[in-house]
Amino acid sequence: MALTIRRAVHTDLAALFAYLNDHLADNGKDGAPLFQPMARSESRLPPEKEAGFITGLGTPVGEPGWRRVWLAFDGTGAIAGHIDLRARLEKPAAHRALLGMGVHRDQRRLGLGARLIEAAMDWARAEAGIDWIDLEVLSSNRPARGLYERCGFTIVGEIADMFRIDGEALAYTFMTRRP
Repeated sequence: MALTIRRAVHTDLAALFAYLNDHLADNGKDGAPLFQPMARSESRLPPEKEAGFITGLGTPVGEPGWRRVWLAFDGTGAIAGHIDLRARLEKPAAHRALLGMGVHRDQRRLGLGARLIEAAMDWARAEAGIDWIDLEVLSSNRPARGLYERCGFTIVGEIADMFRIDGEALAYTFMTRRP
């Protein structure tokens, strides 16, 4: 089934939020790694994250709170994956962006993650003037770390015992790359 990737617009948000809540239902369950720093029983999109997407899409790049999202759609029109770039909180870091992404359970390990990363990188390089893309990933999430490394991200640090989730101490890995 052919996949298409395009930038999200405000009318995509309801479907995106439904997809993200379904995606988060896999967080650390049924053999999937813990991929978000939240308890398995509380893995759903918090209202403040929804608000960040809503306001961020309309905020100009370079302004605090901006966010851009790309969605991958399968042949039926269902969301198969997403990637977003967003402003760092610190104004002097406006030349950098934070990356977040996810791929639907039925599309994992088929190359979609790399395609989403390249779509965001192309935009950051050609249209946004972003010099660095940063990401944070749970150190135990080996599939995600492997994808990022294959896509050219470099590990720049790790914080041991950053999170304590469901009785487990988890480290956080920081990675970066130029678009």
